[in-house]
This record gives sequence, C-alpha cells and structure tokens, in this order.
Amino acid sequence: MDNEKLLMIFTKNPEAGKVKTRLARDLGNNKALEIYKFLLKHSHEITAPLKLEKQVFYSSFLAENDIWETGGFEKKLQIDGDLGDKMQAAFTDAFAQGYQEVIIIGSDLYDISSADISAAFSELQDHDYVIGPAKDGGYYLLGMKAMNKKLFHGKNWSTSSVFEDSLKDMQDAKIKVLPEKNDIDMLDDIKDHPAFQNFIK
Repeated sequence: MDNEKLLMIFTKNPEAGKVKTRLARDLGNNKALEIYKFLLKHSHEITAPLKLEKQVFYSSFLAENDIWETGGFEKKLQIDGDLGDKMQAAFTDAFAQGYQEVIIIGSDLYDISSADISAAFSELQDHDYVIGPAKDGGYYLLGMKAMNKKLFHGKNWSTSSVFEDSLKDMQDAKIKVLPEKNDIDMLDDIKDHPAFQNFIK
C-alpha cells in the first residue's frame, strides 16, 4: 500500500430526486437514481483494486453497509458549501495528514478505468498538477502535490468555463492535461452509449 498517495472520491448519497437531476428531467427520478447507482458501482469497481489510500466523501451523511464497505475506503463527509469549498476542505485535510500526491475524482464518469487513475498518479510524479477535462467544460479529475486555494474560488461550478479558469490558476507550473472524457449529466450523454441502453428503453 502506498501511503503517500491519496485518491479522494466525491459521491452523492443515492436518493431519488437528489442525484442526476438533469437526467431526471427526461427519465424521471427513479431512472436517474438507477443510473447514478450504476455509476457508483462502476466507480467502486475501478478504484477498489488500486493499492493506495482511498477516501470516499459522502454529500449528506455517512452511509453504512453500502458498496464502499469493501475495497479499503475510509469514509468521510463533505463539508457544507459549494463544490469549491468542499474540495478545498478535502485537499487541505489530505495534505495536513501528510499525503504527498492527492487526486480527486467524481462518481459520474463511466469511461474511466483503474489504469486511467494509475496513469494520473504516475504523471503527478513529474508534474505539479494533473487535470482531466470533461466534455462539458469542467473536469473529471484533479491532482496536485501542494495546496493551491485559488483553484477552488472564483469559479462558476457546473459551467463550461471551469476547466479553462482552473488552468489559469496553475500558471507557471508543470501541468499534465489528461485525455478528455464525458461526465454523465444529461440524456444526450448516454442515449447512444451501449452501457446505458437498459436504463432508457
């Protein structure tokens, strides 16, 4: 186990009406919840085998007897505030615990693998930051070796400017931009994807 590396996974507690709300507009709350649980299961499957420290951050309460019981995950709670506040607190705590390389991912990405995360940590050894742009203008992965609070302020979260604005906060540093991937937020993101056809029939 590599105790200098930390992977943080941000999740939402899977409750109907509180997850994938943009998908729910087209498919209804129950289908949106099914899809989010499917994405959570995928997130667990690709991160559980990784031989490094892992923390899963819940949005509203610490759940018991769920999928994160296995695979070596420490359970934590996101603080109150916007996404920037939540991520800043998580990174600040991680560096205070002594971790040297810290990466955060969300739980709404299907096209990400264990190898992708391992590769991101490898890139972080030679770069100050790694960041994975999402097709919607945000990012699906962010990693760093020292705290940079600027990354978590002055952003219009969940808009198309987040990735570009974040790059500006890393100026004069060694940055590795990873391949672009597609977060699952709307029906257009899944309607042609074979893995999701059972949910939208």
